[in-house]
Amino acid sequence: MSEISEPRVVFAHGKESGPWGSKIQHLADIARAHGFAVESLDYSDLMDATARVERLLAHAPTGAPLVLVGSSMGGYVAAMACQTLAPDALLLMAPALYLEGYPGDPSHCPDDTVVVHGWDDDIVPLEGSYAFASARRAALHVVADGHRLADSIELIGDLFSAQLQRALDRG
Repeated sequence: MSEISEPRVVFAHGKESGPWGSKIQHLADIARAHGFAVESLDYSDLMDATARVERLLAHAPTGAPLVLVGSSMGGYVAAMACQTLAPDALLLMAPALYLEGYPGDPSHCPDDTVVVHGWDDDIVPLEGSYAFASARRAALHVVADGHRLADSIELIGDLFSAQLQRALDRG
């Protein structure tokens, strides 16, 4: 019988960022305000996307509800972990999907999946987010921003806050 656990958000950072970058810090504060425990694994020693997915799966986070959040390579990591971890919600920011070195197509993503991507992203093409979101009828927010989404942090925070509230309301 599985243990009942507290609400939890697990972050997966991008390839060249760290576990507590500015976006994650901002979103972690929002999660804590909603009563969620917050985790952000450090993947900075791993450059391989599949190895990062394996690290998250080995960590095996639980939560009721469980929300996964990923940015860039971390978006790939969070999305690919859905089949095993079965999160209640998923937030992806400029996810590195369908690129060379990022094998597979995420499956079992939750109904409450939100994707934010910048029109001016010169690192990860918008087309991957569009393909991912359209195949799942996920919410896709395309913003006037670049890969880091630095000018969209308030919007992302608002979307995330609403998503966390929906997860709590369902629970």
